[in-house]
Amino acid sequence: MTKEQFIALFEKCASGYCTAEELTQLENYHDDFELTVKQWSVGMGTSDEVRQQMLKKLRSQISAEGKKRRSNFHYWVAAAFVLVFLAAGTWFWLNKKDQHQIVQSVSINTKITPGRNRAVLTLANGKKLDLDDTQTGIISREGASIVSKSADGKLAYGNNTDPSDQNAVIYNTIETPRGGQYQLTLADGTAVWLNAGSSLKYPTTFSGKERKVELTGEAYFQVAKNKEPFSVALKGMKVEVLGTHFNIMAYNDENTIETTLLEGSVKLSKDGSSTMLMPNQQGVLNNGASNFRVHAVNAENVIAWKNGFFKFDNENIETIMRKVARWYDVDISYKGNLKSQNFGGTVPRFKDISQLLTTLELTGTIHFKIEGRRVIVMP
Repeated sequence: MTKEQFIALFEKCASGYCTAEELTQLENYHDDFELTVKQWSVGMGTSDEVRQQMLKKLRSQISAEGKKRRSNFHYWVAAAFVLVFLAAGTWFWLNKKDQHQIVQSVSINTKITPGRNRAVLTLANGKKLDLDDTQTGIISREGASIVSKSADGKLAYGNNTDPSDQNAVIYNTIETPRGGQYQLTLADGTAVWLNAGSSLKYPTTFSGKERKVELTGEAYFQVAKNKEPFSVALKGMKVEVLGTHFNIMAYNDENTIETTLLEGSVKLSKDGSSTMLMPNQQGVLNNGASNFRVHAVNAENVIAWKNGFFKFDNENIETIMRKVARWYDVDISYKGNLKSQNFGGTVPRFKDISQLLTTLELTGTIHFKIEGRRVIVMP
């Protein structure tokens, strides 16, 4: 387990969203992390003092919540989390040379919780199932497939042995709202992670010479290897593979479609223009364009959302706040003259929104105010 995976799992369990299996995985993990931060501000106190402050807070939280959700958490969990949080979770803070007084504009009385596993499944007959409320087990028989929901909240398609349905090829659609994410396994074994505000249309079983799905929003695919090509259609563009791992970001409120490859190879095409991607490359298509731009990226950074993180890589505040709006289901407005400035850093996604905003405020260049479910961004 990497440091980032440890943080994400700890945050998820601390927020009450992890499964019993994930809690056991966390409790059974006994690795040690070391503080590797190179820069340190004297104004923050010594690293040991900050460790103790954070550890005190975690002890208090674990003591208060332990009887409810995690009575078996061990002391080492808190201690290890303190170290890894200092090393990775406060990047904004530690990499800023000029420390500024934090403006306490984020209301401590306002609690906007992070997103969670939420989605709506639309069956072929138009019936909608709220997967958050649906009980586990078989939830539908769709054509040649059986649709089931596992105990850890994942959707899966298996073979339907009823011979009367074997020739039926029908489609389902799964949609995650703002403030939701979901994971499913398609009939061919392809695993899909949907980010907030996304939609995937797919057949309940694959037949013919192509496995084709349609995407809006963002999803990470681990495509099952098969002789038939797997393709994703979106905004007039097509992504085609045989078996590979890749991420697609294609929200309607973004100016680009970004396809990032982690393993294997993919072919991108639109209006007669095409390009191939190699691992750790990203293909970018501007809205209205047909020519792709390809550049090298750290693909693991791109899929940080799947692993429980916001990971900003030299991004402007508008791009960052669109991600925040989708995950926390909030509205964003801007007030005053905001300087053109980019931000970088890593923040866990399973925290109250005030912690994320306060972390951004630590740069001393931007401030926030929360009014109901509206976040106001100010200089």
